[in-house]
This record gives sequence, C-alpha cells and structure tokens, in this order.
Amino acid sequence: MISGRFKCLSVVAFSLFSFLFAIPVFAQEQKEGTTPAEANHTEEKKEGFNAQEVIFGHVLDNHEYHLTSYTDEQGVEHHISIPLPIMIYSPQRGFSAFMSSKFEHGESYEGYKLEEEEIIAVDANGAVDESVKVYDFSITRYVVQMILALVVLTWLMVSIANSYKKGLGVTSAPKGKQNLIEPVITFVRDEVAKPNLGHKYEKYLPYLLTVFFFILINNLFGLIPGIANVTGNIAFTAMMGVISFVVILFSSNKHYWGHIFNPPGVPLGIKFILVPVEILSLFIKPIALIIRLFANMVAGHIIIICLISLIFIFAQLNTIAGWGASPLSIAFTIFIYFIEVLVAFLQAFIFTMLTAVFIGQAFEGGHDDVHPEHDDAVMI
Repeated sequence: MISGRFKCLSVVAFSLFSFLFAIPVFAQEQKEGTTPAEANHTEEKKEGFNAQEVIFGHVLDNHEYHLTSYTDEQGVEHHISIPLPIMIYSPQRGFSAFMSSKFEHGESYEGYKLEEEEIIAVDANGAVDESVKVYDFSITRYVVQMILALVVLTWLMVSIANSYKKGLGVTSAPKGKQNLIEPVITFVRDEVAKPNLGHKYEKYLPYLLTVFFFILINNLFGLIPGIANVTGNIAFTAMMGVISFVVILFSSNKHYWGHIFNPPGVPLGIKFILVPVEILSLFIKPIALIIRLFANMVAGHIIIICLISLIFIFAQLNTIAGWGASPLSIAFTIFIYFIEVLVAFLQAFIFTMLTAVFIGQAFEGGHDDVHPEHDDAVMI
C-alpha cells in the first residue's frame, strides 16, 4: 500500500517537472520565426547563470572580500566588496602598494592590471608587458583569514591560561570558555597524544593542540557565508603537511631509519623492493595529510554551492521550476551544512591523530619506548 502511493507520488512529481521543463522548449519553438540578428541580441541581453564561475570564485583565493553585486537603473553592474592591500615588487619598477579597489572594472593602475586574480604588468596602451617581472606579496583574503584565526587562537588560549593562573578551574569549577575548551584539550591529551606518543606526549602536546585548534578554527570560519575557505586551499594544507613532515623527521632515530634502509628479518632480494617502498612512504605520509584535509573541506563547500546553484539553473529554464526546486535545494543545503560542521571537527581530529601516529612511529625504537609502563606490568 505504501509502496503504491510512493510510486504514484513519484509519477506525479516526474510529470510535473517534465511539464515545467517543456515550457521553455515550446517558447523556443515559437520564436523560430525571429531573425538571427534578433536572436543574437536576445542572447547578449540575457546572460545565463555561470555556476562554474560562482563555484571557483568561492573556492579560489581573491584580492578582496566580495559581498554582493547589484545593477542600477542604467544597467551598470556594481560590486560591493572589501578591498585588501596590494603589495607588488618589480625589479624594473620597484615597490608599489595600494588597495585592490584600484583594479575595479578591470582598470589598470600604476602599470599593473588584475586578470583572473593574477597581477600582470601592462604598458601605457594597456597591453601585457612581458619584460617586467612581477612579485606579488599582496595580502589576500586567505592571508587575512589565517591572521584572524591566529589572533582568535592566541586570544582564546591566553585568556584561558590567565583564568587558570587566577585559580579559576583549579580551586573552583571552570567557567565560561574553560568549560568549552578544557574537555577538548583533555580529549586530545588522553585520546591522541598519550596512546601514540607514550611518555613523550608532553613534549609534543603543545604542537598537537596548536594544529588541532588552528585547523578547527579555520574550518569553522570557512562555514560562515562570505568568508574564505582556507582549509580548502591546497597551499594551506601543503604547509601544514610540510610542518608536520619536518617534525616527524626531527623526531626520528636510528632505529627508525634502520627499518627503512635495512628492514630486519627480510631476505636480501626482497629488500631491493621493500626499501624503495619504505622511502616512498616517507613522503606519502605528509601527502596523505595534505590531500585528505584539502579534499574533504573543498568537497563540502562545492556541494553546498552546487545545491544553491540548482535554484538559479532551474530558474533559467522556467520561473516556476526555480521556485519548485528552491525548497528541496535549501533543505539539502541545510543538511550538508550541518554535516560540514561535523566534518570540521572530524578533519581537525584526523589530521592531529595521524600526525601523532607518524611522530610516534618516528621515535619508536620498540614497544617499550611508547608504552614502557605496560611492559613493566607484564614483567611483574
């Protein structure tokens, strides 16, 4: 009974959408009598929604914070944005500094022009001057957001530390921000640092906490509309991975390198195959950290933008179809958004956990190096 009703409902919904999609086709057939010149004029007058431009405009870096756009009565499009500083050095022209608003409407300024978020040198006629080398040190929105995340992280940790110095949370119950952050710090210490680093966990705990909270804050900031998704940028995740890679290498010992270049208990012929694989695994570990964080954070944002873009894509076909697709798109967008909040915490935890695992493997000379108290208990 229930399955029969579901099938009927599916047929009705499919028929309705087929009818809505057919309306633009009938309208197009009615306009077959128009001349090519009139058709071209109509196409130029009505530009279609470019979902690709919207998606990449949100994911990629930018020299300004673009808020919204509007068209005035004369048909001129205006952009509302927050400009950011442009800092350029050229061996031929020297150092230049100005705001990104100087590049508005594609105009050039002081011999430079912004094309597809890349600053290029131009001559007096506006043509590209390839003889001028440009070094861009501009503060983009990704840089601004990383600085903002660093400020928030520093303020949060310093204020909590000052509360503990005053005795709050030591001689009395924790209050305010302490209630929020203390369980997270305890979780990272007990579930990430201690199991993987053993008696050396206190040495690496500050780094693990910094990595966790810095990634988490940037993940959460990226979910705010109009704010850049820093962790969805491969350059950011690459630097985080490289830093972890350096920490892993400096934590290693001769036992670790001995297992890589001379695996014990392995026949000589197999070593010629195993050693290159072990060397390759050194670089695969940070690459795994980089790709995992980047792919998960950028995928969620692209899905959300695609769901919102469906409203405008259907609206191009037909206004009724656009309104009909809106509730479904918004519902799925809200659902994915809450999933992204969970992913923000999960990816910060996974990056921190794997970093701790790789560091533990680097200085592990044997099982007793990581869990000496366990072996002592067994011996007793």
